[in-house]
Amino acid sequence: MVEFTTAELREVMDRKSNIRNISVIGHLSHGKSTVTNSLVAAAGIMRQEGAVGLHMADTPASEVDRDISIRSTGFSLLKYASVYGVDESEIAKRLWGDYFFDSALNKWMDKHNGSAYCARGFVKFCYDPINNIMKGCMQEDKSDLWGLCGELDVSLSNDEKNLMGEDLLKCIMQTWLPASTALIEMMISHLPSPLQAQQYRVSNLYEGPLNDPYAEAIRRCDPEGPLMLYVSKMIPTSDAGRFFAFGRIFSGRIATGQKVRIMGPSYVPGEKNNFHEKHVLRTVVWMGKNQHGIDDVPCGTTVGLIGFSECITKSATVTDEMEVEAWPIREMKLSVPHILCVQVKCKVPANTGLLRDGLKRLTKCDLAVLYSTGGGSSGFTVAGVGELHLEVCLNDLKEIMRGVELVVSSPIVSYRETVLDKSGTPVETISRNKLNSISIVARPLPDKLVEAIEDGLLSPYTDHAVRSQMLMKCGFNEDRIWCYGPKAIGPNMVFDRCKTQCSDSLKKSVVAVFQLASQESALAKENMWGICFEVHDVKIDTNDPLRPKAAQLDKMFEKAFLDSQLAANPRLLEPVYVLTIQCPESALHAVNGILNQKGAYQCEHFATEETLLFNLRGYVSVCDSFGLANAIRDATSGQAKLHLVYGYWDDMSCSPM
Repeated sequence: MVEFTTAELREVMDRKSNIRNISVIGHLSHGKSTVTNSLVAAAGIMRQEGAVGLHMADTPASEVDRDISIRSTGFSLLKYASVYGVDESEIAKRLWGDYFFDSALNKWMDKHNGSAYCARGFVKFCYDPINNIMKGCMQEDKSDLWGLCGELDVSLSNDEKNLMGEDLLKCIMQTWLPASTALIEMMISHLPSPLQAQQYRVSNLYEGPLNDPYAEAIRRCDPEGPLMLYVSKMIPTSDAGRFFAFGRIFSGRIATGQKVRIMGPSYVPGEKNNFHEKHVLRTVVWMGKNQHGIDDVPCGTTVGLIGFSECITKSATVTDEMEVEAWPIREMKLSVPHILCVQVKCKVPANTGLLRDGLKRLTKCDLAVLYSTGGGSSGFTVAGVGELHLEVCLNDLKEIMRGVELVVSSPIVSYRETVLDKSGTPVETISRNKLNSISIVARPLPDKLVEAIEDGLLSPYTDHAVRSQMLMKCGFNEDRIWCYGPKAIGPNMVFDRCKTQCSDSLKKSVVAVFQLASQESALAKENMWGICFEVHDVKIDTNDPLRPKAAQLDKMFEKAFLDSQLAANPRLLEPVYVLTIQCPESALHAVNGILNQKGAYQCEHFATEETLLFNLRGYVSVCDSFGLANAIRDATSGQAKLHLVYGYWDDMSCSPM
């Protein structure tokens, strides 16, 4: 096994052109743990033969118990070409596509000549050797297998030769074609180094002007420039309540003991909210599951920081103490909304404080989970992005709350409320004392703006010039936008069409009410989606007593937003999954029967070329998807693999009015 010292690891961090930052992303059972283990084993941090049984990734216990990750072998065409002792680049070109080899003539050709000795290059030199090894491992007589291993330069020990069946096959394939070799070749050849990637990614990374010193330092991945570090995840330590702040350094360097500025995602230079100053208590790097202290870490790679547990909730930007003009790095946006939630409370109400602490810890660890009060007496609402995600979150919460019994409701689907038309003439709402009024028109927000807001490309924190241009193309003057909502960043807005200028205090009152109203809309108290509210007129009696007026105005503003929504042909939107299923032909009948029971709509059905598998693609509402994965797995004895991905918000067609 290769042993890396911390000093050696620190030395290679300065070789920016050799660094590749990767993320392993995949659906359930697609082999994320297998890939990670293979790479870690290739680095010598664990034994290659132990890469299957151990789990270097943060794998849920339920997955380990079920052993659901696939076991795969990876290879590149160059790797295969090297086996045959000829020009690798030349033969690799012929191992893919319409290239055929006639072994009788010992000749390549661009089409099949009809001879029994002629086969596609990939089949002849890649598929057939693997197939022969698989067959040989399953036969009692292994003489042909040992001969083939000799031809492929695969050496096995006597103990390894005593293995049988799948264990023997796994051993041979890991020795001959370890997945790590192909993966590392691919990363080196096809992924950019930080020096290359940050030149074109800076515009997507940095919230501030792209010509300021911080953007320039990020663009150059400059270790001598100002520190710009993005914390993307909080990782719990063995000490309850403490976390590692894990992040990537885009410029400068960070060291133990350094005093830094910590900017939250919505921080604006010059303001004092969402901002902290702290000392770095310790800098660490990970090798496998073990972390090691290190004096400093330069840009281009990742780092773990200790000392920020209290001031970072999920993500933040870290820079040097004196860099007061720096803007934050753009916050990562979830590509899916929170479409499912459950109500959680303690069976013993006296433990509610412990539950609150447990939820805080959970949300620090998982960027995609949210919680809020509202689960009834002493309860909370926990929201996730899908049934599986919510299941994992609840299992993690129970682990955190070990010894505290929880009461959890069945999953509840989140909906959205929108409008299809413009509400016509302004809807006038009058206060209870008849002295104040507001007139509002509700209409659909353009789809381009809704998409930009949901993708994180448009918000109050987007660069002013970029934001103004985007809004202008859709007919909006940015100076007349009072706010977005809910939570000041949602896909709805309040737009000023008043003929006279409104006071700042009045705007603040309207905005505060809108943030609440946009979370509890008129139809079903769900979040609004894609609605623009135009304020046409506001009349406030200045002689009206102040204290009772504030409460009356809030009620009036809320009623105005909801009444104008109801006047604009409102609709409920439900979340819809895109489903994909892969299964053998024998399982198609059972799969189709279950999809029909669930009301799923199937739009594609095709066979995978040169396999016995079929692929189905369709749509199913989230509400109808509960239990679908288990039903398909049970009905097909695990032969069918279902994947559900959030697709879109669908109009529920009929008017709720």
